[in-house]
Amino acid sequence: MEALMISMEILSQFNLFNGLPESLLKKIAELSKEVSMKNGDFVFREGEKADKLHFLLQGSVALRVKLTSRPDSVTVSFVSTPFQSFGWSGVVAPHHYTSSAECDEDSDLLIIPAEPFMKLLEKYPEAGFQVMKRIAEIIADRLRNSRQALLKTI
Repeated sequence: MEALMISMEILSQFNLFNGLPESLLKKIAELSKEVSMKNGDFVFREGEKADKLHFLLQGSVALRVKLTSRPDSVTVSFVSTPFQSFGWSGVVAPHHYTSSAECDEDSDLLIIPAEPFMKLLEKYPEAGFQVMKRIAEIIADRLRNSRQALLKTI
């Protein structure tokens, strides 16, 4: 996993960061790393401590959950569009991943450590509110996708 610094120009393309002050984008860019992962690599596993926020730059990541009624995990969502975020559990208590994220192909990701990211948002409360509102929308969307995927397994 090779890590590279990310630019403010790339950050500004993410819906989550749309309209944020340039000074905040610069600080987020300083925290951010670009990471390349291979097909079959796990970005994180369900139940692990969540301490990062993830974004897809290119590739595809499957989000899977374990069901007690089945031996295999069930894919509840795919992250396959550039600039989509996943792994939001890093910024929402109790800070444990609620699914596993596995690369379905070689993928480039943007990774932001959750704790310093949240501290930045606290220093910019108006921007922080907008970011957390967008994260709530992402969570609601994933919940709908998960529900639909799980209903198909019944």
